[in-house]
Amino acid sequence: MYPVWQLPVIGSALVIAFIASFHILPSHLATSAFWFNVYVENKAYKQNRPELLEFIKKYVLTILIFSFVFGSLSGVGIWYSITVSNPKGISALIHNYVWGWATEWVFFVIEIVAIYVYYYTFDKVDKKTHLTIGLIYAIGSWISMIIITGIIAFMLSPGKWLKTGGFFDGFFNPTYVPQLLMRTSFMFAVAALYAIVVAATLKNKEVKSFIIRRASLWGIAGTVSGSLFFIWYYKALPKAAEEVSEMTALIPKILPHVVIGSLIVLMVWFVFTLIKPHGARLVPGILAILILLTGIFSAESMRERIRKPYVIDQYMYSNQIISNDMIPKQVRSNLSDIDTQGILRYSYFVPAGLQVITDKNMQQAGQVIAEIECSACHTLQSNGWLRPLPDMVKKAGLSNVDDAEALIGFLNSFPFMPPFAGTDMEKKALAVYLVSLYK
Repeated sequence: MYPVWQLPVIGSALVIAFIASFHILPSHLATSAFWFNVYVENKAYKQNRPELLEFIKKYVLTILIFSFVFGSLSGVGIWYSITVSNPKGISALIHNYVWGWATEWVFFVIEIVAIYVYYYTFDKVDKKTHLTIGLIYAIGSWISMIIITGIIAFMLSPGKWLKTGGFFDGFFNPTYVPQLLMRTSFMFAVAALYAIVVAATLKNKEVKSFIIRRASLWGIAGTVSGSLFFIWYYKALPKAAEEVSEMTALIPKILPHVVIGSLIVLMVWFVFTLIKPHGARLVPGILAILILLTGIFSAESMRERIRKPYVIDQYMYSNQIISNDMIPKQVRSNLSDIDTQGILRYSYFVPAGLQVITDKNMQQAGQVIAEIECSACHTLQSNGWLRPLPDMVKKAGLSNVDDAEALIGFLNSFPFMPPFAGTDMEKKALAVYLVSLYK
């Protein structure tokens, strides 16, 4: 086991959630915006309307700054945060999909080169060549999404991979196609939202009206189709994930309401700007983006929560303990080893003097055990933001939270948590530590 990145109050999982939710905006904008760009630029050439190119130049600059500066920084933030919070999980993804990641990076490089060439060759190459460069970017960025979605979907529904260990058995898993179509649809809604914001700054009223109306239609189509594909995606979820999604303790009722509410606001905004394009203003447009970000955070939180207690379904728990043997990969569950040796002896980076539990160090040893086995999903403080352990124990209905024996029973029976891994003495130490949280 690796060192634990345990953040007081916030929790490491929420740090990942904040960064990843924000990253969806610039990444989906980068993936979808050039389809709209190519559409508008083609219209400009065919209808001999060079004034439309003013919008394209502003829109591409927005993509360059937002997607390739803030998007790149948040992308690095995701890699850093998931690596330090769940190194075994990211190691499994890299080892299983090393060629997938390598392929995605090829297309990412194509994106970077294409957007800079596109931006700096305005009026310097012929129209057909410029459109081709834009199309290369659009296709390359979408292929990048095709690859990333397979790996993300694999974590929730590995499908046949659990038996075969095959690259494509895990990649083309049960939720892959509906999730890809859902993300593709919503990416057009993101592109439309940003296009309206950029167009709202244009001085030419005719161009402004044309862009906003076309973007609104793209946004309506993306939002409606994305919502329909979400229903398909939900139906394709593993049975265990559906059961978790029905537990209000794990999926707060407010989250689906926020998702639905953000989609409704988005639709109302797109319909309004379609009917009254000159009513589109910069500030309301930015507010719509912020509302969308809130909906994205809620949707991503739901997706992460229904995967619990696993980081890779039916293979690795959120605390990095391997739950089941993966014979094709020559990987075996380490639960029995940990139960025999104890989690404190099994982990390499336990503080000196805590590998053996005594009456004097029991509470301190219990804290280390909680950090190793619980902190991926819980904060240890009662004022924590991420399912604080003290509150979880209270919700379990224990009449006397000062009773360590009762807490041991709670550890043995609470559903949708990984089984406790370790010796009976370590389980007692964890219970003693949990009791101390109330004093």
